Amino acid sequence: MRFRKIFVIGLALSLLGIGVPAWSDNDPRSCNDLMSSDTPAYVVCRWMATPDEAADIARFWLDNDGENMRNAGPPDSPWIDCTEEGNTCPEVPGDGGSSDGGDPSPAPEESGPPECEGGGKDCYVDPSEVSAAEVKSAAETAEGQAVKTATAAGLRVWIDTDLADDWKAGKLAEAVKRVGALAMQDGVVGLRFTSQLGYNQTLSSAEEIDTFMAETTKALRAALPGRKLAVHTVVPVLGCGADEACKTELAKKYPLLDPERVGAWLSKGLVDQLSLDDGHLATEYATWKIDAVTAQRNQWIQVRARAWDAYGTIGAEDAVFTAPGSSQLTAEQALKTITERVAAPLQSDAAETVTLWTRWQDPKGTVNRVLGEKLAGNATWEQLTRLSEVKPRLATIYNPATPEVDVATDLKKYAEAFGQVYLTVV
Repeated sequence: MRFRKIFVIGLALSLLGIGVPAWSDNDPRSCNDLMSSDTPAYVVCRWMATPDEAADIARFWLDNDGENMRNAGPPDSPWIDCTEEGNTCPEVPGDGGSSDGGDPSPAPEESGPPECEGGGKDCYVDPSEVSAAEVKSAAETAEGQAVKTATAAGLRVWIDTDLADDWKAGKLAEAVKRVGALAMQDGVVGLRFTSQLGYNQTLSSAEEIDTFMAETTKALRAALPGRKLAVHTVVPVLGCGADEACKTELAKKYPLLDPERVGAWLSKGLVDQLSLDDGHLATEYATWKIDAVTAQRNQWIQVRARAWDAYGTIGAEDAVFTAPGSSQLTAEQALKTITERVAAPLQSDAAETVTLWTRWQDPKGTVNRVLGEKLAGNATWEQLTRLSEVKPRLATIYNPATPEVDVATDLKKYAEAFGQVYLTVV
């Protein structure tokens, strides 16, 4: 407890430090030596209060059993020790004791659900919550069985759906009940309720997106207590870095994907996870001679600078390993791609998870895969399965309605490389 006090007080008071920025390593307060060698020059580190100073500050407040801290309180503040003989302290309703007011619980008409006639129980059901009967019924569906199978395979499960169309059609409540019953299954972490938000054409204005997010998250929070909420989108302007022409052009091209709007979904507590797609990296920035590696580096520097990870989990999402039929990468090519698209986001200290598509079908009907047909192995898969140290951070997307072999076989195979799975529900 004492160490915790030292840390908290030292951290709080260190924020009061004043001084010039540490633009060079000659500054005695510089902590640039703690940063990696590839840190951009404009990112600097400076002690607001050095570790020694912070320790001295903490000692000042905590020495003599916190005497200075006690003396710093408001003058003449009342203080009663309820344990001393002769002192009487009022009992707080609800603390297990009795009080002159009788039963501290509010009357039914004042708060809470009404009493059942005849003293029965369970006669009241909050209409905003998914009922136990609905959860039980959902467990018997194909998607519910897929949840059980994925959990048994050791995968952390998310339900993946898109509620934007339902919201737009005025059918949000029904959709929340339907997918919510699956999200409340044992082993499910949460629900990703929309993808490509602001990038696709489902919602066409900033006001529409704001209303959708507010109303949908409110409904989901009420219906799914204890479950996390996630969204997927893309913010192209982040890849521009310091190129003003690039930022200006992409802000015009994608007006609904303003970083401040996207960041507010996290800072306002609407969602717990934000996934940023990397599918645009190779082509979007060619005009400004920004390659995919540089664009990705720019993106994660911008995300880190905005401290989005202070409000929720940030993830990268990529289909780069898939190809028509199966991945055609050699072992060397696969390793290079892993370095660029998996290791780089994680090492950036901005993305905490990476979701890799393993199978999807384009509008022409072509099936794109990582593994070959019927889960045939290849060099790419072999390299992915070697990432055991970051396996809990790796996820894939799986649609139980279109299995490669069967749900159990597919999920068992994917669990070789991934620690999490997003189960698609239409």
